[in-house]
Amino acid sequence: MPEPREIFTRVVESVAAKKIDDLHLLYAEDALVTHPFAHPETRLVGRAALREHFAQVPGLPVELTVRDVVVHETSDPEVIIAEFAYAGRHTGTGAEFTVPNIFVMRVRDGLILESRDYAHHQAFADAMAEL
Repeated sequence: MPEPREIFTRVVESVAAKKIDDLHLLYAEDALVTHPFAHPETRLVGRAALREHFAQVPGLPVELTVRDVVVHETSDPEVIIAEFAYAGRHTGTGAEFTVPNIFVMRVRDGLILESRDYAHHQAFADAMAEL
C-alpha cells in the first residue's frame, strides 16, 4: 500500500506534468479537499468534483516544476504535512513565478481522504494576469 508521502508526490508531480487523467483516483470516493486561502475558500467533495477541478490544469498556459519539498511525518501515521513550491513559467509571456504551498493530507489504504491545501493563490492569480 502506498504511503502518504508517495501519494503526495504523485499528486504534485502529476499536476506539474499536467498528467491528470487518473489523478482523481488517488482520492477516496468521498474525499474532501479544501483550499482555505482561496478567495472565496473552496471545498471539493468527492472524486467527481476533483476530476472536474483537475481537468482545468492541461489548459493552463504554464509550465510547472515541484521544488523545495519537505515532508513532515506526524504522530498519526495517516497524516503528513508537506511544504513545497511550484516554480512556474507563463508560456505566453515567459514570466516566471513561484507558488508556495503547504498540504495537510490524510491518506488511508492508499487513498487521500482529506487534504487542506494552503496555496498562495494570489501568486498564481498574479502570474495568470500577465496575459
